[in-house]
Amino acid sequence: MQIVFLGPPGVGKGTQAKGVAAEQGVPHISSGDMLREAVSERTPTGLKGKTYMDSGKLVPDDVMIDLIADRIARPDCARGFVLDGFPRTLAQAEALASMLQAKGRPVSVVLYFDADEATIVERLSGRRLCRSCGAGYHVKFMPPKNGTTCDKCGGELYQRADDKAATIKERLQVYQKQTAALIQYYRDRGLLKQIPGGASVEQVGQKVREALGGVGARKV
Repeated sequence: MQIVFLGPPGVGKGTQAKGVAAEQGVPHISSGDMLREAVSERTPTGLKGKTYMDSGKLVPDDVMIDLIADRIARPDCARGFVLDGFPRTLAQAEALASMLQAKGRPVSVVLYFDADEATIVERLSGRRLCRSCGAGYHVKFMPPKNGTTCDKCGGELYQRADDKAATIKERLQVYQKQTAALIQYYRDRGLLKQIPGGASVEQVGQKVREALGGVGARKV
């Protein structure tokens, strides 16, 4: 299966995408993770994308398309994949359709996660990462024992620039503006299934399983 998970940052689609990928036995491909890896490695693509990420703007289509095209061409994607956070624009969706058409394996289903702004801001602005080992925490949902240091290695915890409340709101506005046409694109093709992302992880997971139940789980 070629599954696409869409939704604004902080809506919880990443957690669900990882679970579905594990169940299906296919790679979980997160556009955000790929960009952050490129940034940490200071690749040309990463450095180009960092300026947009830090200001809450979407990374240009050409950068994202090149990253995804390279990733889904790898052997581990032969049986399918779960795309998390890509496409985000109509141009990206059309590029993805062309890539998959060439392989004779179109998108199977698109799950669109949605939640209100207050929920998303609370989720993202509370995230903290360890500078030393990369461990993740949340000030409300998974707080460290010591509010400023990592439980695992004692490293300093910090908040990413794109997890600050003002930046999150900017990201949400940009996302909604640029993805409206994308949502309609997949709806018109009968591929879109909407998932309420504001519920608990377990409740959202049940909705995801129900949505995938009719599209041939484990059939690639």
